[in-house]
Amino acid sequence: QAQLVESGGGLVQAGGSLRLACAASERSFTFYAMAWFRQAPGQEREFLAGISSNGGTIMYANAVAGQFAISRDNAKKSVYLQMNGLKSEDTAVYYCAARSSFAPGRESSEYDYWGQGTQVTVSL
Repeated sequence: QAQLVESGGGLVQAGGSLRLACAASERSFTFYAMAWFRQAPGQEREFLAGISSNGGTIMYANAVAGQFAISRDNAKKSVYLQMNGLKSEDTAVYYCAARSSFAPGRESSEYDYWGQGTQVTVSL
């Protein structure tokens, strides 16, 4: 069973950048598609970006395309989310998720394992 631990969240001013990281304990990490989601208070969990198990396929939600970038390092069993030009509406808890499949999906129900989340707060 994969265990995922996010890091890199925090408080940032509007217009700033953050890089989130998610480290996996699973030895077969290279067989998992990975994704980032976020959830703001009172809102549903929202898909942001997904990456295939070999990193060759990447997808983004329209809301963050061009602003966020997902990547992975299979040797380090880690996935990353580079976030630029942050706005107050990006304030949320950010989660990484793993799917026992080559390809990522856009629905939270498609993912098998979740991290505990990391808080990102963007101040004006």
